[in-house]
Amino acid sequence: MNSPINLGLDKIRAAVVAIDCHRGHLDPEVATMPASPETAKRLVDANRIFFEGARALHVPIVHLVTTYRDVEEIRSNPFWRTRAEDPNATRKNVLRHNLAGSPGCTIMPGLHQPGDMIVDTKKRYDCFQGTDLDITLRTHGINTLLITGINTNSCVLATACAANVRDYAVVIVEDCVDTMDSPEHHAAALLCLRTAFGHVMSAQDALARIRSAG
Repeated sequence: MNSPINLGLDKIRAAVVAIDCHRGHLDPEVATMPASPETAKRLVDANRIFFEGARALHVPIVHLVTTYRDVEEIRSNPFWRTRAEDPNATRKNVLRHNLAGSPGCTIMPGLHQPGDMIVDTKKRYDCFQGTDLDITLRTHGINTLLITGINTNSCVLATACAANVRDYAVVIVEDCVDTMDSPEHHAAALLCLRTAFGHVMSAQDALARIRSAG
């Protein structure tokens, strides 16, 4: 049996940080910035199974949901404005993505359960920026983040980097993250992450590591 992966901590207190597992990316019927139907289904199924395993180990789950009050909160980002002007960009619908009250702001069915926490003030790729994610984690004694969700090459990457510089131990759950962009974008993001910002491992290995830590 392989030795547990060393996360650099004396005691692990983990939480799942599930990024944008909402209908705005993962429900083909309403998504404004959709992943492919195949990617969406695989990601929802994988996250649901992983969340069930995490809950069985009493690992809290924090859902991050992008929600904008109005278009100005989106347009204030200069680069995003250019995406809206490019008809070939995967993010061309950014100015109507997850506006408050739209169905896209709803977590995909089967992923949220009573007892999970929700942070629904996310407005940028970095889940810490402008939200109470950090204080939510700190007040619950969390030092290790099991990151899942979409997109590997934007929100997952930015959040893992932000968590790393805040001295959290970072685990990217490889089979529970993906992107609406290409497989090459996904692979490149994982390469950057495992090189400098955190551990990349399967859901099975992540749960085994938490279980071994008691």
